[in-house]
Amino acid sequence: MNIKNRVEMLKRKTSQVYIALISKQTPWYAKAVAALAVGYALSPIDLIPDFIPILGYLDDIIILPLLIALCVKLIPKDTWDSYEEKAKAIWTNGKPIRWYYAIPIVLIWLLIIAAIVVNVWF
Repeated sequence: MNIKNRVEMLKRKTSQVYIALISKQTPWYAKAVAALAVGYALSPIDLIPDFIPILGYLDDIIILPLLIALCVKLIPKDTWDSYEEKAKAIWTNGKPIRWYYAIPIVLIWLLIIAAIVVNVWF
């Protein structure tokens, strides 16, 4: 499997994790991991910034797939499989249909940055 196929699979699984997050069939502990995975995927801020050569993308290559794999393990297989068809409807032409779901994540990061700035300068 080449890298392009793996990226497409990761996008699809990220969509499935989002569906798991909002589904009533998903156990609470899987929802907690799903919230971490979706929040990390949509977050504009990474643990290691992307502009750092090699290391910047290393956290995206390792952390997000691990969170998704853990989420998949915590959800019953038949439930996870039912999310696949719904996930296909979320992505069109390689882009999410509802991109504005990232807005709350961005706002949370802005609040965190503002709190840090206020604590440092005042």
